[in-house]
Amino acid sequence: MALEFLNDLGKKAQAVAVVAADKAKDAAELAKINMAIAGEQREMDKNYRTIGEWYVSEYSGAIPPAVKDLVDSVMASKAKIAELEASKPVKEEAAEPVQAQPANKTCPICGAVSDSKFCPQCGAPMGE
Repeated sequence: MALEFLNDLGKKAQAVAVVAADKAKDAAELAKINMAIAGEQREMDKNYRTIGEWYVSEYSGAIPPAVKDLVDSVMASKAKIAELEASKPVKEEAAEPVQAQPANKTCPICGAVSDSKFCPQCGAPMGE
């Protein structure tokens, strides 16, 4: 009787494990598909942006009224960016900072000289 119970319990656990594995596989597949869709959307957005930039540069004088406000807004943003770039403070070329050379220490165990915390020869602490 106890053996039957354990066999039934094992079969039920196995069935639950199979269902859980299937659901995990489905979730992973869904995540993979969603990532692929997001990647394609980014690529499409990049291409639309490139088309828009080309259009504005190519037809700057003959822009249809339907997109004139958008183009004017882009041009205003470009002018503002140029103005902000010009207002950046000019960095003075600083002299290269002199880096302090670490002091070489002598290992108290084997006498090796090093600038590290531990001796490269024997591994002992180099001290202060």
